[in-house]
Parts: sequence; structure tokens; C-alpha cells
Amino acid sequence: MSLTARIVIALAGGLLFGLLIAHLGGDWVRVLRAAETIGTAWVGGLRITIVPLVFALIVTGIASAADAARAGGVAARTLLFIAIGLAASALTAGLTTQALLAIWPVPAGAAGAFGGGAAVPPDATAITGDWLLSFIPTNPIKSAAEGEMVPLVVFALLFGFAATRIDRAHAEGLLGWFRAVVDTLMVIVHWVLWLAPIGVFALATGAGARAGISAVGTLAHYIAIVVAACLAVTLLVYPVVAVAGRIAVGRFARGAGPAQAIAFSTQSSIASLPAMIAATAGPLGVSAPVRNMVLPMAVSIFRVTTAAANFAVALYLAAAHGIPIGPALFLIGAMIATVVSLAAVGLPSQVSFFTTIGPICLAMGVPVELLPILLAVETIPDIFRTLGNVTADMALACIVGARTGSH
Repeated sequence: MSLTARIVIALAGGLLFGLLIAHLGGDWVRVLRAAETIGTAWVGGLRITIVPLVFALIVTGIASAADAARAGGVAARTLLFIAIGLAASALTAGLTTQALLAIWPVPAGAAGAFGGGAAVPPDATAITGDWLLSFIPTNPIKSAAEGEMVPLVVFALLFGFAATRIDRAHAEGLLGWFRAVVDTLMVIVHWVLWLAPIGVFALATGAGARAGISAVGTLAHYIAIVVAACLAVTLLVYPVVAVAGRIAVGRFARGAGPAQAIAFSTQSSIASLPAMIAATAGPLGVSAPVRNMVLPMAVSIFRVTTAAANFAVALYLAAAHGIPIGPALFLIGAMIATVVSLAAVGLPSQVSFFTTIGPICLAMGVPVELLPILLAVETIPDIFRTLGNVTADMALACIVGARTGSH
């Protein structure tokens, strides 16, 4: 049985067990307290890896991107479009999520019912000189110790770019060390995730006891909001490829259809790659050199709806905790979502869920205790994440082909 299936079963079992505890009362309250302790300890095990793992991933990701950019003009142009696309998708998803939550708010008391702790939002509520100065990593060690993600991410970006400018032999040794750090931390993460069914069961027990059947409604509301954010980004791809890729929307939709169907059914961009190659080679008319360079790179790092959905999740949690999101916090979240999504290449979905969303939440002052509960229902949003990623990958090939005269 897959880890995802075990987590879903643990979620359902925990909710039912929590309902039973709420009904029985009495001494069963002690069981509830024990479950909450277990769940909190398990979340703590996940949190200990976030800061060092994100730093190491960004450093190695920047170095890899720099190597790709030096490989040729098509690769450099592709990386530029990828960076623009990820940033635009995060902003689009953020605006969509905020608009939907204004119309259809998070159910009252959702965070407390799920056992999530309160948080004090960061002081950054407006774009000021002090807010801009807070980006400067004057003490990266202090930032890492206190979980200040924005200056830490900025320092990781600077460090990664600087590593590409030093002696090649020294750079290889340094980057090899960071890759070893990533591999080591991934072992710890897999240990913690092996216990995920226990942790999720414990957290869901508390949610079931507090929220009762309304917990199911809150999870359904969350799924609807995140799926809507993914669809908004996916739909935006069509007019963008029509303008930037000089291809009619109807033609692109017909050509992309088979690959989208595979993406929807498999939830895997890699499994959809052969169909993407066939679509860009045939109906979409992208030359072989462009599609052979762009599509493998896009499948690896152009996860456009991943950045979008991750930011949407963070905004949803902020709304659940009653944390107001001003322009400054919104831009911080979008920036972190873009950078971290680009860095977290090749991670399993269960790992990347925490590694890419955790830093966004920490940067915005949003508690991460509810992420394990949301992971349990990630299967449905993941379908639309993959659908959007595959659509954007094919659009990117068309755009690069048009801009390089190879369409």
C-alpha cells in the first residue's frame, strides 16, 4: 500500500476515532491529550529539516541553473521564461485565492477546531524602507536559528550565485558537500514520513474530537480553493501562449489534449513527457532542437502550478488562523513560493509538500501544524497541479520556439 493511501486511511480513522472520543467523554479525554502530544511531536520532526534543507536546495539549484544557462542561448532563454512564469503563477494564484476567500471565507474556528496554534503575524504589513531592509541577510546564522526565511532565502540565492564564480574545483567540492547535506536530510525526512500515518492519525483524532463532522466540510472547502487557484493559472496559459507563442488557442488546446489526459490520470509530469513530445512535434509544430532542450528542463523545474498551489495553501492557512495579509506579506509569500518551487527539484510529493510550503508559511508568520492534515487530502489538488504543469510545459516549448525562430 502506498504512503498516500496509508495517510488517507489514517486521516479517516483519526476523524472517526475523534468523534467517538467526543461522544464517550470522561477518561477518554486523556487519550485525546496523548494523541495531541504525539501529533505535535511528529510535526516537530518535520520542522527540524525545513531550514537546512531549503538552504541547501536553493544553493544547489542555483548552481545547476547557472550551468544550464551556460549551455546555450535556448537554455538561458528557457530559464528566463521559467522564472517569469513561476512568479506570475504565484501572483495569479494568490490574487485568486484572496478573492475566493473574501467571497467564501474559511469556516469559523477552523484552525482551533483542527488543533492549530495561534500565530502572531510579522510586523511587515506595508511596503516601507524598513521592510525592504529586512531582506538584507545581516546575520544568516541568526536568521536560520529563528526561522526568518526571507533573509535566509536571499542569502542562499547570493551564496549559490557566488559559488558559480569561484574556482571550478572548489565549486564542485562545495556543491558536492551541499548535495550530501540534501541527501542526508532526505534520509531524516523519509524516517519522519514513514511515521506519517501515526502522526496524521493523532492530529486527525484531535480534529475529529473538536470539530466533529464539520472537519470534513473544512477539508472540502480547502480542496475547492486550492483547485480553483490551480485552474486559474492553467487557464491563463492559453492567452499567454496565443500572444507569446503565436499559436491559436484552439490549435494549442487540441494539440495539448492527449498529454493533459495522461497528466490527469497519472498525476505525473514525467509519465506525460512522451505525449508532450508527440504533441509539440506534431500539432504544435515545435522544432526538434527546441523541444528536446525545453521539455526535459520544463518537466524538471517548471512546476508552474506547484508554486501557485503552494502559495494558495499558505494563504488558506493564514485565513484559517485569522492572519491579515497586507501587500508586504503577500509579496513575501509570492517570492518565497517562486524561489523554493524552483529549488525543490526532483523531491517526492510528500516531501515537497512540507519543503515548499513550510518556508512560505514561516516567512509569513503562519503556523505549519495543519500541513499534515492537508497532506492527507492532497491527492485531489495534485491532479490539477499536474494538469497545469503539463499544460505550461507545452506552452513554454511553443513560446521558446516562437522566440528563437524555431517554431
